Amino acid sequence: MEQSTAKGAGFLKVTGILMIIGGAIGIIASIVALLGIAALATLADAHYELGMLYAAGALALIGSIAQLVAGIVGVANSKKPEKAMTCIVFGVIVAVFNVAGVILNVAGGNSFNFVSLITGLILPVLYIVGAYMNKKAQ
Repeated sequence: MEQSTAKGAGFLKVTGILMIIGGAIGIIASIVALLGIAALATLADAHYELGMLYAAGALALIGSIAQLVAGIVGVANSKKPEKAMTCIVFGVIVAVFNVAGVILNVAGGNSFNFVSLITGLILPVLYIVGAYMNKKAQ
């Protein structure tokens, strides 16, 4: 039985699939949130500053799109050690969006949630680990 030279191939593929699922759900939730914010703005007759809500919704949408793309790239390149650096970059981008979301949450007046930060970083970090394992196989 021939074994793949990409040691992190399975790891990257599984995390990539989870990122595709999470990204797709995130896109749908972000669109619903943005529509809800727009409805709130209409009902409130724009008397309230909703800029922070729109920023959070837009950040969530862009982050979810990045997560979906990263997942697709990870699955497509899971057995290609030469593409490991591309996957690492996408994993870092997703992690940055997660951290930015936590920062925006704090800037919006909420308290810092360490658990939210850690859970938001678990999947991108595991994705990066899988990509790094592939890079070492190169």
